[in-house]
Amino acid sequence: MAIHENLLGGPAPTLLPDDPEPRELLAQGTAPAEVAAKYPTSSLVWARLADDAFEGGRVVESYAYARTGYHRGLDVLRRNGWKGHGPVPWEHEPNRGFLRALHALARAAGEIGEKDEYERCTTFLRDSSATAAETLG
Repeated sequence: MAIHENLLGGPAPTLLPDDPEPRELLAQGTAPAEVAAKYPTSSLVWARLADDAFEGGRVVESYAYARTGYHRGLDVLRRNGWKGHGPVPWEHEPNRGFLRALHALARAAGEIGEKDEYERCTTFLRDSSATAAETLG
């Protein structure tokens, strides 16, 4: 039996490859827009831009940044074997950019009254990682 075999028959967790450069630049204080220009495929940087815009009261801008990060994350998930459902563990740090973007999209959708999108993203986050939903909620 494989170590990561799922005995319940569901899909195995998706563990994205590490992309440390954007994370390190953000930790060093590099402006998120500068990091996004250098690493436009990084969900983490788009999630950070969404958070900054939301905190600044720019909800529509936050929504746009979050949607970009969400779609960039879906691209990476699919390239790494994800089939549209299954666990995306928060505990695996490279997954956090996508999960943060998904949370930011739900939050902004809720603020602008896009109820269906809010509910879809909230459910998707919880189904992907209950820990992420708890941590970010």
